[in-house]
Amino acid sequence: MQSYNNIDEYIDQFPAPTQKLLTSIRTTIQKTVPLAKEAIKYGMPTYVLGGNIIHFACFKNHIGLYPGPGAITTFNNELEKYPTSKGTIQFPIDGPIPLALIKKIVQFNVERAEIRAKLKSGSTKKGIETKASSKKTSATDADLLPKISAPARRALEAKGIKNLRQISKYSASELLELHGFGPSSIPIIEKALKQAGLKLKSD
Repeated sequence: MQSYNNIDEYIDQFPAPTQKLLTSIRTTIQKTVPLAKEAIKYGMPTYVLGGNIIHFACFKNHIGLYPGPGAITTFNNELEKYPTSKGTIQFPIDGPIPLALIKKIVQFNVERAEIRAKLKSGSTKKGIETKASSKKTSATDADLLPKISAPARRALEAKGIKNLRQISKYSASELLELHGFGPSSIPIIEKALKQAGLKLKSD
């Protein structure tokens, strides 16, 4: 995965017309949630406010927005004309970017983050589920796939990828180009690969 020091550096690598689109998304997010910190995670521009709020990334034919499955479900009707998966939206790079919709999605995620923060201190269920998930992942070897979301698994299977040995032939950016494969699956894949003595291909 190619590394970037900041979002400016990420955007600057693209042609001017694409930079304009990415900057418009960045500005919309900044205005919607000014307290969020900018970061690069999984090789993508990310906004953090008590946790990841949203990611975006640019590919050959589309700009991917990664708000998570809750936002996809909530705004399903408004997203009808765009390709989506469990947690990913694809905006054609040659079409207008729906900035008003992106603003609403960001606001939705911020509200969800605030609710989670309030509930976190009084709930142990999430911690229990996380520990259980970690144990399952640790049982993975090079001939199996780790426990990832159903859309991500289908994306791999559609590409003929059935185990970690095959995954290791791809870079993170190549995996993210697969329709349905979101950034939340990358750390799970990387952890499973490490346990099997493998790693993703470098970009």
